[in-house]
Amino acid sequence: MPSAFQFQCHFILIFLAASKGETRYLEVRDAVEDEPFLLLSEDLKRELSAGQIYRRSLRCIDMLSIEGQFTFTADQPQLHCATFFIGEPEDLITIDYDFVNIDCQGGDFLKVFDGWILKGEKFPSSLDHPLPTSQRYVDFCDSGNIQRSISSSQNVAMIFFRIHQPGNGFTVTVKKNANLFPCNVISQTPSGRFTMVSPHQHRNCSFSIIYPVVIKISDLILGHLNGLLLKKPSVGCAGVGDFVELLGGNGLDPSKMFPLADLCHSFHGSAQMKIGCDNTVLRMVSSGKHINRVTFEYHQLNLQETENRKENSIEEFCFPSI
Repeated sequence: MPSAFQFQCHFILIFLAASKGETRYLEVRDAVEDEPFLLLSEDLKRELSAGQIYRRSLRCIDMLSIEGQFTFTADQPQLHCATFFIGEPEDLITIDYDFVNIDCQGGDFLKVFDGWILKGEKFPSSLDHPLPTSQRYVDFCDSGNIQRSISSSQNVAMIFFRIHQPGNGFTVTVKKNANLFPCNVISQTPSGRFTMVSPHQHRNCSFSIIYPVVIKISDLILGHLNGLLLKKPSVGCAGVGDFVELLGGNGLDPSKMFPLADLCHSFHGSAQMKIGCDNTVLRMVSSGKHINRVTFEYHQLNLQETENRKENSIEEFCFPSI
């Protein structure tokens, strides 16, 4: 049975698909129980490609993956609201305040968070984000007109808001900008292919896939010799400044997930692993001394693959939760 975290995350991603357009734009793509995703219809694609600004109202709990102008107006006191923003791996998200009418003195707030928070867990984790946690929040009631445009450090961001008075609200414009070297990423889809590059930068980068997956690493360049090491107690890449690790768990924060495998050295070829966790993360740690690069592809585990746990798979972790 899926865990509560998996249900919440999949609900958010399903909600994301549904929120890409109004109901009249939605099409169901052979929806089945394990893949109930909705796609943008051709009508909305044509409207957006024609250069029109997409506009719609926000719900108290909402999800956005496209650019546009979005307005929230309270019809009753709304005390626990959030909007999640997500882009493609190569996107950075900018949120501009166009209009804000809230009562900061009366307990209202409107905050932007650089990343996602779900059930108290953050992505990117505090270990992987360039800013301390306190600086990842931008509170409109504190900054006011000083900072009316906020940009994310990765392809996800979110806003929290509380509005007591019906009729009050705000309007924001969401834009996307290119990120030449994407670092921390949450995948919108259960399958894909990606190359992560860290060009002489001292940073940690995590790629999160909120599904049980088969992940195949086809190319890894770290400036070392060849080698692949499965994680064991007191064994790993200690002393190696540049490495890639695979993590699995049932939460959002990579720093709280279980380390499954270390890739300490460069190799060319193929290393495939089956990870049955609700969330799978590939994490690259870079010292800044090398140009590090890893290419991988992934797809959601199907029932047959979960039953056949061989071929370099991590079978002792997470599978009971599927």
